Amino acid sequence: MTLSIQNPKSKIQNKTTDDAYRRALYKAVGYSDEDMRKPLIAVANSWSEMNPGHYHLRETAERIKEGIWEAGGMPAEFNTIGPCDGIAQGRGMHYVLPSRDVVAASVELMAGAHQADGLVLIGSCDKIIPGMLMAALRLDIPSIFFTGGIMMPRGDMVTCDIKEAIGKFVAGKLTQKEFDEIESTTCASVGVCNMMGTASTMCCLLEVLGLAFPGTATIAAVDPARSRLARATGKQIVKLVRRKMKPSSFLTRSSFENAVRVLLSFGGSTNAVLHLPAVAAELGIKLPLEEFDRLSRSTPLLCKFKPASAFNLLDFHDAGGVPGLMKELSPLLHLDQMTVSGKTLRQIARSAHAPEREIIAPLGKPLAEEGGIAVLYGNLAPEGAVVKTSGVSLKMMKHEGPAVVFEREEDVREHLTRQKVEPGSVLVIRYEGPRGGPGMREMSIPAAMLVGMGLGDSVAMVTDGRYSGATRGPCIGHVSPEAAQGGPLAIVRDGDLIEIDIPERKLNVKLTKSEIAKRMRVWKPPTPKMAKGFLGIYQQTVGSASEGARLDYSGTPCGKVSPNNRSKRKRFT
Repeated sequence: MTLSIQNPKSKIQNKTTDDAYRRALYKAVGYSDEDMRKPLIAVANSWSEMNPGHYHLRETAERIKEGIWEAGGMPAEFNTIGPCDGIAQGRGMHYVLPSRDVVAASVELMAGAHQADGLVLIGSCDKIIPGMLMAALRLDIPSIFFTGGIMMPRGDMVTCDIKEAIGKFVAGKLTQKEFDEIESTTCASVGVCNMMGTASTMCCLLEVLGLAFPGTATIAAVDPARSRLARATGKQIVKLVRRKMKPSSFLTRSSFENAVRVLLSFGGSTNAVLHLPAVAAELGIKLPLEEFDRLSRSTPLLCKFKPASAFNLLDFHDAGGVPGLMKELSPLLHLDQMTVSGKTLRQIARSAHAPEREIIAPLGKPLAEEGGIAVLYGNLAPEGAVVKTSGVSLKMMKHEGPAVVFEREEDVREHLTRQKVEPGSVLVIRYEGPRGGPGMREMSIPAAMLVGMGLGDSVAMVTDGRYSGATRGPCIGHVSPEAAQGGPLAIVRDGDLIEIDIPERKLNVKLTKSEIAKRMRVWKPPTPKMAKGFLGIYQQTVGSASEGARLDYSGTPCGKVSPNNRSKRKRFT
């Protein structure tokens, strides 16, 4: 059930004796009686000096607050955390997916405690946007998003190129000087990484869901037009408050179907398969893995971006961006959905300029007949596994090879660094799922190293962890149930043959049922890696990746899941 703030006016506007305490405290900040007669607009900002995606958001908030004041609102800014997946690579990655729930809780608690009339959410990057989305839907007050804009490229290089350069350097394909030059110049400005990673994916899907102004996802972070859009966003939230236009007023199951189709059409991040179900669940909407695969079968791939092609996100913006893509994809979308701009998706798509065909292919002549993400099933993934097909070469769409098993990400990195990889093999990395990791680390660096070493069309990777949205190559993640909960990945041994068939949606280990059962009988769950702090709580309460890796709010610890009681795990309703 969604918590809804019922007050049409914030408490500070009520001229009663009981509310004098609140007014006195706001006056200590500098607000006047006249200010407090206006709607209270909370401005949630993920600004920090810890990464380029958020470094410039302090100034962004100032422009938004100017718009709020101009429109007759009273803005009040607060901050939330904003970890960067790129900087957190390795051990820091344990904390990144769990941060989504902390972001959601912090925004929910702050805006809820102060009974805000409206909410502006300023954020960038992989887990911040989904966390803010979850909070906005829990609060269900008028809300609008404004994202960080896209980082400038350096020539044809963007952020993901440094990851593949690591593999090239290890393979002796780059000199130290060349490698240092790439490291020093790849990230050319503040903003969201200029590739179709999770950050860009989720920013684009905000436009599709109708929670951000058209064009905000793909505009350059340093474009002066972005400041004008920020002021317009501030003005618009006051209008939304006066019209009582809450997210639940216009978000429906069709909204999420639109988001999935656009995700599939531009080869977006597989992390969206974690985030969209978790966000939809806040409205009581179930979005299972099967739905992603069903829609993928009937949604063509119309565009690809770095690292799956030479085009970056600013190229996408110039080609029409999200509105231009929706214009081309319109026969498959529910376009009567209302948006925070006051226009329907149909009006936004119609007003978009004609898509640039080199970048956005026509619906009748797509880059591929199916969408950019597939869900695989089999005896290795009874609840599903996810692969970004738009980044896989045709040669690796079907593959069978011997498993080389690793118990953690660090071990596979060392294996790659020592150049011990045999062509044809399947690298299996387990105990990296939501609970086993804990935190479902992404295998971003190992995947990019594999490609950089020239092995992306001969070696596959399979894990119960996840991959960056900017991953390419035959990398299969989200294997569910995860190994730590007794999933079949736990009993794979070196040399076992792994079958991957993406067109047929299969992921199997070539073992008999009796052999799998025999191995499962002697398998023992690993000792939990974290016993204290938030990660200790997280690993006891997080659900399956197949259901969005959501925390279980039922009050009952999830407990250990064995092969015999796996079906008893709490599922969404």
